[in-house]
Amino acid sequence: MKIFVTGASGYIGSAVSERLGGFGHQVTGLARSEESARKLESAGVLPVRGDLRDAATVLRAARDADAAIHLAQEYSAQAAHLDRLLVNTVLEEYRLTGRPFLYTSGIWVTGDTGGREADETWPVNPTPLVAWRPAHEQLVLETQGPRGVVIRPAMVYGRGGGITGGMVGGFQRQAREGVVRYVGTGENRWPFVHVDDLADLYVLALQAPAGSLYFASAGPSIAVKDVAQAAASAAGARTESMPIEEARRTMGPMADALCLDQMITSRKAIQELGWTPKAKSVLKELAV
Repeated sequence: MKIFVTGASGYIGSAVSERLGGFGHQVTGLARSEESARKLESAGVLPVRGDLRDAATVLRAARDADAAIHLAQEYSAQAAHLDRLLVNTVLEEYRLTGRPFLYTSGIWVTGDTGGREADETWPVNPTPLVAWRPAHEQLVLETQGPRGVVIRPAMVYGRGGGITGGMVGGFQRQAREGVVRYVGTGENRWPFVHVDDLADLYVLALQAPAGSLYFASAGPSIAVKDVAQAAASAAGARTESMPIEEARRTMGPMADALCLDQMITSRKAIQELGWTPKAKSVLKELAV
């Protein structure tokens, strides 16, 4: 298959593109700069110059592909608008074709699970940072014609990185500077998934039925302070709690997202798609 991937040069996108190539798929990737284009070319991905604002370019790339995977996100005030523009463009092009469109959401749309394990039937209760995402999920899942699939990754780790340069990767970078800071008490728990296991799920989800929704989480959720301590110990650093009020002043709505306590199950992806996460846990990964 020829597969169009947004965010193909990013942290998750590069792993997904690599896995797709390993399965014999031809990957084209949206590249908003010459640097990104060169990175894609070196990884065996055909670059398409443009960004999420360029609907005409996105339309041509989607039209020329057998499937599309949306992994890009602009971290700005325009995030929701640009995401909706991309979704509308691909869904309209894939209408009545049955071509797969994999949309990337995230576990934060679930909200705090209150100490209970959530699956895909759990009602959405998004933290304010991602309040716009459930509507985009619904659009992908319910539009007739394309084979819309939504994936909600947990906190991603592995390959020395993390979400948008933060989370697990951010803890590692802070550790090298001597102090790892987490928001609040750190008693809240995060679910995790290794980027390589996540990439495997995207490959499998290309065959999923239309309207499928999958969580991507592997293993039990882990207290944030334990993850921070693991990163700190590996670098001989210390940990420090940041009061939520201070975090809100410096991080905005991200602070409340980082304080969510979440337990997530991915039994559906395991049972329906045969997904088998194989990576070591985040604590073992950080201990190396």
